[in-house]
Amino acid sequence: MTARNELTAGWDLHCHSAYSDGTETPEGLILEARRRGLHGVGITDHDTWEGWAEAEWASREYGVPLVRGTEITADVDGICVHMLGLLYSPDDDVLRELFETTRVNRVRRMKKMVENLSADFPITWDDVVSQVKEGERTTIGRPHIADAMVALGFFPNRSAAFAGTINKNGPYYVPIVSPSAETVVRAVKHAGGVAIIAHPAATARNRHILTDEHIASLAEAGLDGLEVFHRDNSPEQRERLLHLAADLHLLATGGSDWHGDGKPNVMGENVTDDATVEKIAERGAIDILR
Repeated sequence: MTARNELTAGWDLHCHSAYSDGTETPEGLILEARRRGLHGVGITDHDTWEGWAEAEWASREYGVPLVRGTEITADVDGICVHMLGLLYSPDDDVLRELFETTRVNRVRRMKKMVENLSADFPITWDDVVSQVKEGERTTIGRPHIADAMVALGFFPNRSAAFAGTINKNGPYYVPIVSPSAETVVRAVKHAGGVAIIAHPAATARNRHILTDEHIASLAEAGLDGLEVFHRDNSPEQRERLLHLAADLHLLATGGSDWHGDGKPNVMGENVTDDATVEKIAERGAIDILR
């Protein structure tokens, strides 16, 4: 339970590619990990494993160890929770069905948000689709709407577009429809994977964050760990999460939540130590590519 931050050598287990809302290809993700001197990297696009094949090729081509995973959107008592599912079998029917349902709900939500925006901005669904880099295999999200707003000249960058239009407190926002976090944990475990709550104390993302009781309940359902080291968890919350992880016998991980140019997050700014990664490897249904 010794994840580290501040660009310490280790494994960055939380990174995104253009198969969701990142700006780089999986190959670009792997090359950035090599440039940063990381021990290994995780590809965790939203609600999909579509980028795995390219990441696997790049991992072997450039000699960068790879953890395959997905960031899955879930809900706990109205709190939006992101779950990292790592090293699961992509052939599992339960998890495959969950992803398909979530992706359908995502598209419906995005279309409604674009409809809301179109009352004040000349934006169409085609404008959003034009920002998608991997076609139907891409998980479409709010960042693609933000990129469309930038391309249309309404905002200078993605962050400004979020702040100005589609943040959770904005008039155009549409709440996401998600499975319960317990459902996600059980689905990841059914697929032989490792379930970790991403940035569990990110106050910037939720008005309320998960309580100790929420996390304890998920631990009973099979939760494996907490992403303690993340820029959105304050120092005070990191201490709380570390103690909670110890009490509940959960793994403590770290990740940057890298999105290429889509966010200021720097790959490797928060990492997971080798010993914790080995524990994750022991629990997973598929191997780490080394």
